[in-house]
Amino acid sequence: MKTLICSTPGNLEYINREKPLLTKGNAILKIKRIGICGTDLHAFEGTQPFFNYPRVLGHELSAEIIESDGADGFVNGETVTFTPYFYCGKCIACRNGRPNCCASINVCGVHSDGGMAEYLSVPSYSLLHGEGLTLDELALVEPMAIGAHSISRAGVRPGEFVLVIGAGPIGLGVMEFASLAKGKVIALDTNETRLKFCKKKLNVDHIISATESDVTQQLLELTGGDMPMVVIDATGNLKAINNAFNYMAPTGCYVLVGLQKGDISFSHPEFHKREATLMSSRNATREDFQKVISTIKNGSIDLTKYITHRVKFDEVKNEFEKWLDPSSGVIKAMVELE
Repeated sequence: MKTLICSTPGNLEYINREKPLLTKGNAILKIKRIGICGTDLHAFEGTQPFFNYPRVLGHELSAEIIESDGADGFVNGETVTFTPYFYCGKCIACRNGRPNCCASINVCGVHSDGGMAEYLSVPSYSLLHGEGLTLDELALVEPMAIGAHSISRAGVRPGEFVLVIGAGPIGLGVMEFASLAKGKVIALDTNETRLKFCKKKLNVDHIISATESDVTQQLLELTGGDMPMVVIDATGNLKAINNAFNYMAPTGCYVLVGLQKGDISFSHPEFHKREATLMSSRNATREDFQKVISTIKNGSIDLTKYITHRVKFDEVKNEFEKWLDPSSGVIKAMVELE
């Protein structure tokens, strides 16, 4: 089968591999769509901290079941997506119902080879019914689930100001679910095109350019002098992460969704006097995936607006590096395998 592998940072190459064989407790999927996400782009850059090379990228997938073992309720030929966070089921995180941060987690496309191939073997427990969603929609459930999970972690309440830093696909998903929680969303980014997308397509309440010198003053004015109760970073940029500690209201909450390799640095007195809460939001749970699917089905969110670029699988190698350039205008690139 044709497979696209990231051999080293900055290098993609097509190779031929044997089609995976069915093993106990697994399912063989025929890949139909692959969404390109920030993790893929950061892996290509060499800036993804949980990454080893060579690696087959791709974990935002829709597919068809070819054959399976232990996939109760699923049938061959069914269109599905899956949760790409494979877990042990035994560690303390799993026992506490949080397999998204399993002590020995295996994230498909990060710790093990992903879906940039014609076929992929996945644990049968990871499968999710398509429930009538399109191939494109199913491939975008995963990044939306990350957004849904972060809002669940933050416990956003109606009327609260929610500052989302980073208007990439993950940040946009955070904004969608913050709005659904009836939060007042403020989008902060350096990319004017993406800020305009937030305003026009997502109808966010407010946008601020991070390139301006008076970000703090603008936040004070927008929030009536309070500052945002919830701050969520979806950039993975160290400078942005450190700066955002200054944007919280007293008793506020700061959630780190973005990920980077460096050490966070902030003023302990400034953080302490707010009695602030700092937390991470990692991956998503099956419940988050189901929530996203239900939200798409009832028409509360429209994922088609995110897809700005489409390519055939054979074209990915030549197009991939272009998506790192903000001037490309990419929000979400979708790879087609049919």
